[in-house]
Amino acid sequence: MKKMSAYKIGGLFMAMVLAVTPTMVISHEDDNHQEQDQQATTRVLGSINFPTTTQSPEAQAAFIEGMLLLHLFEYPFAEEKFQEARQHDPNFVMAYWGEAMTHNHPIWDEQELEAARAILNKLGSSAEARQSKTTSQKERDYLAALDVLYGDGPKVERDRAYMFHMQQMAANYPDDHEVQLFYALAIFGASAGVRDVPAYMQSTAISQSVFYSNREHPGAAHYLIHGVDDPIHAPLGLEAARVLAVLAPDAGHSQHMTSHIFTAVGMWGDVITANKAAVLVQNKMRVSRGQPARHWGHYNFWLLYGLLQQGRNTEAGELLKAAYADANNSGVVPTEPLNLNADRSEVGSLVQMWARYMIETRGKDREIAAWTFNMADAYDPNLTFSYVRALDAAHAGEAATAKKHLEKFREFKEALGKAIFAMERQAPTDLLYLDRLNVMDYEIQAMIARAEQQPDKAVEYAREASRMEGEMPFSFGPPFVDLPSAELLGGLLLSRGDYDEAAEAFETQLERTRLKSLALLGLSEAESKRGNQAAAKHARSTLAGIWSNADADVKTGL
Repeated sequence: MKKMSAYKIGGLFMAMVLAVTPTMVISHEDDNHQEQDQQATTRVLGSINFPTTTQSPEAQAAFIEGMLLLHLFEYPFAEEKFQEARQHDPNFVMAYWGEAMTHNHPIWDEQELEAARAILNKLGSSAEARQSKTTSQKERDYLAALDVLYGDGPKVERDRAYMFHMQQMAANYPDDHEVQLFYALAIFGASAGVRDVPAYMQSTAISQSVFYSNREHPGAAHYLIHGVDDPIHAPLGLEAARVLAVLAPDAGHSQHMTSHIFTAVGMWGDVITANKAAVLVQNKMRVSRGQPARHWGHYNFWLLYGLLQQGRNTEAGELLKAAYADANNSGVVPTEPLNLNADRSEVGSLVQMWARYMIETRGKDREIAAWTFNMADAYDPNLTFSYVRALDAAHAGEAATAKKHLEKFREFKEALGKAIFAMERQAPTDLLYLDRLNVMDYEIQAMIARAEQQPDKAVEYAREASRMEGEMPFSFGPPFVDLPSAELLGGLLLSRGDYDEAAEAFETQLERTRLKSLALLGLSEAESKRGNQAAAKHARSTLAGIWSNADADVKTGL
């Protein structure tokens, strides 16, 4: 393969995309933003008021800690605490309820149905038997909610029925913060993991009301953030992000969650700080269990992205190499294809980090570009790898090689589509994932057309990719399409000399991904080429502020 030149905005960029995990196909933990290497200890997690009918102070204390962990999506550790509460009081109804709730993950459209039912059956073999275990009407209402959530019928119908049940509970108990927040969370669940703005705003309003009543409540801040972590609404979550970082310092997920807001508004320094804190909590727990610190995973991926946006490519590269060494269990970067571990999480996360690094560093590090991975038949990393290789070849002018990689990409895409549509129910997140793969396909075709000296055709493909991506619901975090399509379109237009349209494309990208460095760089060049020096200067000045701590060679791009 020919050596890749440095990134140039005039259409000469490397495009690589890593597929974000769909619900049904990938097992690594990046999808649900949860790091499961912590152990339950006495931690600072916030404060709630949730009276129950137990007469055991020890059971109530364990229950409250379980609730705090549940609100922070630390599900395995919340489960442990609810089990501990049951040990103190075997007849503690709400401890059974809490443990069953740990098997419902509405933001991620995930549910462990049989596990939840097994817990309920321990309390009672029927809804009537369970209802008889408490004299509290509110507790009976909570139990009835689970009979809806974990009852019969398709998940999508149960999610909506559960939301309506919680809506009624919220009306019956208007001053109960817990009821209100579980209604807010149920609204997310009814959207099945795909952003529906009116529903998200309804949920946010509920969480915001509780947040202003109790700024120590981790669930209120957490759910508020989830409701507004998109570029348009994210400023509404800044206060909650700041508060959550302070009130729950001992939960890695709470530290990371703040970066959902910071990423959406382009506060890259805060993204780095938040995820360094999350990684620190995670690794502290690992070390306490005799495990080594790790450099891959969800928090490290966001950390890597923040470093890359600030042009701190050397640091990002060091983190990536450390992750590669972790996954190889050798402490050094391997020279042979990396083998999968049992759950594939290391390789899935590593390929994700590798792809993002390659995009944002213009593919300049050819040693890293040459890394190989043994991915077996896993959809996500194979799609990513084929995509990267296709665009790498196209960038180097090797259209024939790029087409071979596109063929491989399409093989996995077709197989994945068949697997999804063979299911009884197609999850909205899986369908959105397939839409994303179609955008990626068009991007590959655009780069192949460019390699074949067909600039008009390249722009046509890129324009269609940008249109399709623009119609997709917004997904939080680093761009869902790793090389955002409007950025690709802007570069191709620049190379064709269409400076007005190029500037418009980069502006579109900056609306979708606030203060993204390469989009700002493209905008500055487009504005300069069309003679709008004031706008060009503003874009360069903004980028210079972001790149204040960037590597020296990155700053030369200004």
